[in-house]
Amino acid sequence: MHPSLRPELRTYLAALLLGLFAAAVVVAAKDAFEASLFGLRLWLEAVLPALMPFFALSEILAAFGVIHFIGVLLEPLMRPLFNIPGAGAFAFAMGLVSGYPLGAIITARLCKDRLCNSVEGERLVALANTADPLFMAGVVAAGFFQVPELGGVLSVAHYLGVLLVGFSGAFHDRGAPETPPIEATSREGLLRRALAAMLKAHRADGRPFGQVLGDAVRSAMHSMLLIGGTIILFSVLLRVLARVGIVPLLSGAAGWVGQALGLDRSMGEVLVRGLFEITNGTQSASQARGSLVERAALASFVIGWSGLAVHTQVAAVVQGTGIRLGPYLRARFLHGVLAAIITVALMALGMGPAVGAWAAPAAPAGPAPLWWTFGALMWRMKTAALLLGLLVVAATAGAVVRRLVAWGPWITRAGRL
Repeated sequence: MHPSLRPELRTYLAALLLGLFAAAVVVAAKDAFEASLFGLRLWLEAVLPALMPFFALSEILAAFGVIHFIGVLLEPLMRPLFNIPGAGAFAFAMGLVSGYPLGAIITARLCKDRLCNSVEGERLVALANTADPLFMAGVVAAGFFQVPELGGVLSVAHYLGVLLVGFSGAFHDRGAPETPPIEATSREGLLRRALAAMLKAHRADGRPFGQVLGDAVRSAMHSMLLIGGTIILFSVLLRVLARVGIVPLLSGAAGWVGQALGLDRSMGEVLVRGLFEITNGTQSASQARGSLVERAALASFVIGWSGLAVHTQVAAVVQGTGIRLGPYLRARFLHGVLAAIITVALMALGMGPAVGAWAAPAAPAGPAPLWWTFGALMWRMKTAALLLGLLVVAATAGAVVRRLVAWGPWITRAGRL
């Protein structure tokens, strides 16, 4: 095939597939409408109240220079461990407790603000774009599986897996240029330089608080509408593919492969649904035939992979930053595999109840009351603060160790006198 024909063929193929999808929506209009309502309810009742405060809060914190503060403070920690700038710790912490796709949104902002380059952004988005602990503990473990203790297993496996992905991502394009550390006006201790960088960034922003708040809410709602539209679109896509027989066909093929590996054939539908969307995939995992260990491992894989719906959101928010989607997709697949392996190991060692105590508060049966929603939000904020605090403590300890190492020869000479 001549290389010049490839873009044209891709265009023809994409147009054909989209045309077939549009025709299927018209034929299965009732199913498409019901799927749209399901996606809308999911976005309005769960996603919007869970993510909206964090989207707006991240914009406000950025305007007040908190990203620059963390960037200076945690540069000595994030660069050796993950080969990303210190400002990436803010995306890591916020993404860890809020869920997809806030980590990708903050990563895109860092790239646009030139606090990291595109290669560092590829490393960071693989590390920072993670699942929500309340989703794993409340929705998947307590809701779908009816086993609240499983929430801790899924959460620990997920976060250990993403740390391993982050460590391996440090070697991604190792020879690429590095973003220089954030410059601060002060040349004193690390904390003073971090505070000076925060003050400098806030003054450079220059917006009053009222304008910052309004801009943050507008930006957050724009991102939430993008996420909501993607959820609705993929809900319709999955329902229509099931209606026309594509999902059963793919599930059957995946079932034969799973059966050859010693798994139940019903696991094939889990993989197919999880390929497209995380909620449908984890719900299918809870209902599949097989042992609890096998179903939990499949759920861990689906959560780590996160689904094409989330990948579409990531592709939309990183547009124009130079971040390639290929490395991100490979990282998500690796994350899913590692999370599944860790889940099997934890449950095989009988550590389920022990790590289950670490899980986030499980959602009550039925519609969540206001007190639980508020408590879940407070739990997220405390977790984010705790994680950032631990990173700050680690960075401070590292600075102390380096200072002691630097003083080592002087102390030795003084002891000899």
